[in-house]
Amino acid sequence: MTTLWHGRFKGGSAEALKALNDSLSFDMRMYKEDIEGSRAHVRMLARVELINEPDKEAILSALDQTEDEISKERFVFEPSDEDIHTAVERRVTEIAGEAGARLHTGRSRNDQVATDLRLWVKREIKEISGLVTDFQETLISQAITSRDTYLPGYTHMQQAQPVMLAHHLLAHGWAFSRDVDRLLEAANRADVSPLGAGALAGSSLPLDPDGVAEDLGFNGRFNNSLDAVSDRDFVADALFALTLLGVHLSRIGEELILWSSTEFGFVELDDAFSTGSSMLPQKKNPDVAELARGKAGRLIGHLTGFLATLKGLPFAYNKDLQEDKEPLFDACDTTRLLLLALNGMVGTMTFNDEKMKEHADNPNAAAIDLAEYLVAKGVPFREAHVIVGGHVAAAMGSEESLVQIVSSDERLGPEAAALLVPGAAVNMRTTPGGAGPEPVKVQLEEFKKQLQTQQERLRE
Repeated sequence: MTTLWHGRFKGGSAEALKALNDSLSFDMRMYKEDIEGSRAHVRMLARVELINEPDKEAILSALDQTEDEISKERFVFEPSDEDIHTAVERRVTEIAGEAGARLHTGRSRNDQVATDLRLWVKREIKEISGLVTDFQETLISQAITSRDTYLPGYTHMQQAQPVMLAHHLLAHGWAFSRDVDRLLEAANRADVSPLGAGALAGSSLPLDPDGVAEDLGFNGRFNNSLDAVSDRDFVADALFALTLLGVHLSRIGEELILWSSTEFGFVELDDAFSTGSSMLPQKKNPDVAELARGKAGRLIGHLTGFLATLKGLPFAYNKDLQEDKEPLFDACDTTRLLLLALNGMVGTMTFNDEKMKEHADNPNAAAIDLAEYLVAKGVPFREAHVIVGGHVAAAMGSEESLVQIVSSDERLGPEAAALLVPGAAVNMRTTPGGAGPEPVKVQLEEFKKQLQTQQERLRE
C-alpha cells in the first residue's frame, strides 16, 4: 500500500492507525474544490515554468476525467486513498503518467486542504444564507397576509401587551437578518488563499501565490505561511454563525410548539409538516419545531467541541485540525435541513385570528396604557404605576371588572376606560419600531428593503 509519505517508512501503517487517520469518508465531499485548487496550481506551475505546456495539458485533462468519474460515481477508491487529496492525485498520476507525478510540486497537503476548505465554506455559507433569506420571505409573506391580526406579547411567558402578528413574525425576520450578516462575514473571513504556504514555511521554488489566489477567486493570499496552514478561525466563525442561527431557529420552533398546543390554539399546522402518534389517534405533533429546538444543542456542541480542539494547538499544522470538517459539515447539513423544513412549516400553517385576539383583549394587557394616561395628566409614573396596579389587584379580588373600577375613579374615568375595549391597546403602540398597526406598516417596507439588500449581497 503506497502513501504520499512512504519513502521515509520501511513498513505499512497499522490498521488501527489507518482507521483513525483516514478522512476520505467525510472529506470526499470537497472533491470539486480539491480539483479546482489543483487546476489553479497546475496553471501556476506552467506560468512559472516549473512544468511545460504538454504536462500542464495532460494534468488538466486528467483532472477533468477524475472529476467526471467522481461526479458520476464511477471512481474506484483504493485502500491507499487516505483522503480526497490522495485519491485525486493517485488517479491523475494513473491517467497522466509522469506528468501527473508533477502535480504536487511546491504544494503540501497542509496548504492544499486549507484551500479546499476555504473554497467549500465560501460556497456553502452563501447557499445557506440564501435559504435563510427564503425563510425570511415566507415570514414577511405571512406578515402581510395577517393584516390586522394581533395577539398577546409575552414577557416571562406571561401576557404583557398585545402586538400585531406581523410585528411578531418580523421580530424573527430581523434576527435572521443578523444571522445572514454573520454568515456572510464568516464567508468573507474564509476568502484568503493559503496556496503557496507549503507545509509551513513556503517554498524555494518560484511559486506565484498571488496569481493562484486570483485564479481561484479569492480576495487575496496569506501574509504568513505558519498562520496560513494552521488558521481555522474561519471554521470557528462559520460554526458560531451557524450555531446562533440554530438558536434562533430553536426559538421560533419553541413558539410554534406552544402556539400549536390545545392550550394556546393560535396556529394550525399543515398535515404535511406534522406527525401523528403511534398510540393516540387524536394527536398532531409539531415534530419539525421540536427537532429545530433539539438540534440547536447539537450545533452548540459542534462549536464548543471545535473551540476546545483549537485551544491547545501550537503552530503550524497539527493532525488535530482534521477535526474541523465533520462538525462543520454536519452543522451546515443540519441548518440546511432545518431551514427547508421550518420554511415549509411556517409557509403552510394557518393562524387562528379569533383565538389570538381573544387572548390579547384581556383588559389587564392595557394596564400600561392606563398608567401612561395618568402620566399625560401630570401624574408621576411611579405613582401612576401604583394606582393602576391597585385597580388590577382589586378587579382580581372582587366582582367588579377593571373597566368598572377605572370608570369610577375620578382620576381616570370613562375616557380612560375606553382604552380597555378590545383592539384599543394594540392601536396605542405608535412609536417607531413599535407593535401597533401604523409603525408595523413602516416596518414592513423597511424589511422589504432589507431583503432586497440581502439578495444583492448574495448575487455578488
